Amino acid sequence: MSRDPRLHPRKQPRQVRAELTRRRILEAAAQVFTEYGYAAGTTNRIAEYAGVSIGSLYQYYPNKDAILLELMLAHLDSGEEEATRRQTGELPGTAEGLMRLFVQAAIANHLEDPRLLRVMVEQAPRSPELLQRVYQFKNERNAHTRDLLRRYREVRVSDLETAARIINATIELVVHQVVAEHEPIDLQRLEDELVAMFTRYLTA
Repeated sequence: MSRDPRLHPRKQPRQVRAELTRRRILEAAAQVFTEYGYAAGTTNRIAEYAGVSIGSLYQYYPNKDAILLELMLAHLDSGEEEATRRQTGELPGTAEGLMRLFVQAAIANHLEDPRLLRVMVEQAPRSPELLQRVYQFKNERNAHTRDLLRRYREVRVSDLETAARIINATIELVVHQVVAEHEPIDLQRLEDELVAMFTRYLTA
């Protein structure tokens, strides 16, 4: 798979100072995209917020698309790490407990900045690398979920492959949509309702 140079960093920092500059640019971009949206989140604004010259910014990133893509990839990595952390070790004794782990991981991964997440999901450039990462992550997660569901005798759905895809897709879509909305929501109630819905689906 070829890399589009317009959507990737121009260089990888090799010194501590350069890495700190890169992080400042990414943090500033997250703040700018959150405050101004993607269209008005210019590289000039990002450089200003980061406290670097526009020339310095362009040494690292060719444009704001590349910056947003890197933020999106970091979000995916964080989601994978959170899901792995919560599912490592002794599993819950019930399917309901398993669904609660899934929902809690999804909510935790969407809480840091819902407005920025909305920008990333709705406006991030759809590069081949990003799409490949998303598909790979989804396939691995669905296979893992299917294998976990097999361990619970109370699960009565016959097609575990499809069930795993439905559960993961629904959690991701619902949590993203609800958490990213402007209207606040009781997260505990959201968690409880999703867990109840999936538990009934699996065990009825």
